[in-house]
Amino acid sequence: MKRQFKVLPILLTLTLVFSLLFSYVVFAADTTTITILQTSDLHGRIYPHDYATDTVDSDTGLAKIATLVKQERAIDPDALLIDCGDTVQDNSAELFNNLPIHPMIEGLNFLNYDVWVIGNHEFNFEKAFLDKNVATFKNTVLSANILKTDGTYYVKPYEIFDIKGIKVAVIGLTPPNITQWEASAPEHFEGLTFPGTVEQSKKCIAELEGKYDVLIGAFHLGPEGEHGYEGSITIAEACPEYSVIFCGHAHSKYNEVINGVHLIEPGKWGWALAKAVIKLEKSGDKWEVVDVATENIQTKPVDPDPEVLAKFKFVHDESVADANLIVGEITADFIASPDYITGEAKITTMPTSQLEDTSVIDLINEVQMFYTEADVSSAALFNFGSNLLKGPFKKKDVAFIYKYPNTLVGTKITGANLKKYMEWSASYYNTWKEGDVTISFNPKIRGYNYDMFSGMTYEINLSKPAGERVENILINGLPLVDNNVYRLSLNNYRFGTLLGLGLVTMEDRYYDSYEIMQDAGRIRAMIVKYVQEEKGGVLAPTVDNNWKITGVDLESPFKEVIFDMVRKGELSIPTSEDGRTLNVKALNVYELIDEGKLKVSTYVVQTGDSLWGIAQKYGLTWEELNKLNKLENPRLILPGQTILVPALP
Repeated sequence: MKRQFKVLPILLTLTLVFSLLFSYVVFAADTTTITILQTSDLHGRIYPHDYATDTVDSDTGLAKIATLVKQERAIDPDALLIDCGDTVQDNSAELFNNLPIHPMIEGLNFLNYDVWVIGNHEFNFEKAFLDKNVATFKNTVLSANILKTDGTYYVKPYEIFDIKGIKVAVIGLTPPNITQWEASAPEHFEGLTFPGTVEQSKKCIAELEGKYDVLIGAFHLGPEGEHGYEGSITIAEACPEYSVIFCGHAHSKYNEVINGVHLIEPGKWGWALAKAVIKLEKSGDKWEVVDVATENIQTKPVDPDPEVLAKFKFVHDESVADANLIVGEITADFIASPDYITGEAKITTMPTSQLEDTSVIDLINEVQMFYTEADVSSAALFNFGSNLLKGPFKKKDVAFIYKYPNTLVGTKITGANLKKYMEWSASYYNTWKEGDVTISFNPKIRGYNYDMFSGMTYEINLSKPAGERVENILINGLPLVDNNVYRLSLNNYRFGTLLGLGLVTMEDRYYDSYEIMQDAGRIRAMIVKYVQEEKGGVLAPTVDNNWKITGVDLESPFKEVIFDMVRKGELSIPTSEDGRTLNVKALNVYELIDEGKLKVSTYVVQTGDSLWGIAQKYGLTWEELNKLNKLENPRLILPGQTILVPALP
C-alpha cells in the first residue's frame, strides 16, 4: 500500500512558520535600542584617592568609571559616552596644568569619551589653559551658550551622532554665571559671552528640527537654576523635545522625570555612571522613541581598571608626594569637636564650624587680612570637617581646609554695603523658634556661601528674619558707619558675588594676588607662605570669638536626651533633598513630643504642690519646667492641672 502525504496541511504549516519568521525579522529590524553613558564633576579624580586627606575614596575616580564603561560597552559596543564638565580642577589636578595635555583630558581620551561639555570650573585658570584643553580633547567639545564676541560659537553647540542608524543630537550647556564667578579675572573668559540656558536650548532645537531622531541634553547644570539663570528642570518644562537631560554642577544624585523628560545626575567625583537605554520603533521612515530607562550605576562595588591605574600612576605618585610635603608644625588641634553633637571628626549631624568661631576660619582670615592690609576679611569653609591636627603641617592639610584654587582680592566697600553683605551671608541660618534645641541651616543655601568675618565683632540675632539679623557691628571698637569706606579682603569668587549684588565695582578693587604672584597668589599657597615666613613654620590655634549667635534659647530639660538619641542613631537630622546642605531643620522639643519621638509623662498637680517642688522630683529647675510647659504664671498652678515632665526610665 502506498504511503499517502497530506500536502495541503504541510504547505499551510510551512506558510505560517515562514510568515511568523518574516514578521519577527521585520519587527526586529524596526525596533532598536541605544545606550548613552555619562559622568560629571570628576574634579581631578583619576585614582580613587582624595589627596587633601591622602586617603582612599572608594566610590570615586575615572579608573572605577572605566570598569563600568567597559562592562557597558560589552553589552552595547555602540554606547555613547559623555562627560558634563568640571573635569580639570581640584584634587591636586593643578599640579599638571603645564603638561602638553592635562591628565584628566588624556583620561577622557583614553576611555574614548565622545563628548566633553565645558563646566564653570574649567574657567578657573588662564584662558590659554581652557583653549589647550579644548584642543587636546580628541572628540567633540560642546557648549551652546559660550559665544565669541562676534556671535559665533566658541565650541560646537551640538553634535549629531549616527548610532545604529539612529540620528542622536546632543546639545551642551554651561552655567552662564562665569562672568560673575570669574569677575576678578576677566582674562579667564576674555572674548566670550554667556547667553541664557533656555534661550540657547530653544535656539538649538529650532536649528536641529527634522535632523534628529533622539534629542539629548548634556548640561553642566543642576536641577535648579541660580543667580538668575534657568536650571535643568526649567529647561525640561520649556523643551519637552528632550528624551533625556544628563545633568551636572549640583554634585547631586537623582533620577526623575519632568514633563516627560528624564533628568539624571550621577553625583560628584565619579560616584556613579549615569546610563540611559532608549528604545525606538520605526514608523514609516521615521524612528520614534517608545521607552526610556535611566539609572545611576554606582562605582563603589567595582575595582578600578588596571589599565587606567597603570597609565596614570605618575599622577597618583606625584600627587601623594606633593600632599605630604611638610611645610610647618601644628602645636595643637585647631577644633576639638568638629561635629557639634557627636564630637567626631566626620560631620554626621551639624558642623561646629558653622555655629561658632573657630581657629581654622580665623587662620584663613588672618592670612587674607595680612596680604591685603584690610580692615575686615571674610571667608567660608568649603569643607565642613575642616580641621588642623597636632603634628607636621603638610600641604594636604592646606588643601583640606581650603579646597579651591581661589585667589585673593582686596576691595573697598561702604559700611552700608558691608552690612548688606553680612546680612546676605547670615541668611544661611533658619530663624529660631520656641522649642528649638539646635540651630539649623537654610536648605536653599550652600555652606560654601556662608562667610564668617574677622577684623570686627558682631552678633547674628536668629530671632529675627533674614535681612535683619546682624547687630552690634564694631570695627576697631567703633560702630560701623554707613558712609565710611572700609577695606575688605575676600576670595575672587566672592568678589564676583558682591559685583553681582551691586555692592562693589571693579574700580573698588585695590589688590589682586594673582596679578601680583600668579599661581603663588592662590590662597592655599599664601597660607603656606604666611606660616613659613610670618610664623616661623610653627602654627598654633588661636580664636578670638569675635562673633556669636544671639536670639536663641537652646536650653531644655530634654536637650541632652535628644542629643543622645541622635548619637545612638535613634533620631536623624534632616538634610536638603540633594544631601548637600546638612542640618536643615532644627530639633524641636514640642515637635518631637507631638511626633511621638520624645517620650514624656504627665504629672497631676496636688494640693500644696509648687512648680519648684515638682521640678526637684525630676532633677530640673522650676525655670526649665516652666519653659517646657509654657506656663502663663509659674507661681500659680492649681490642683488637678496637668504638667508635662520627662519620662522616668
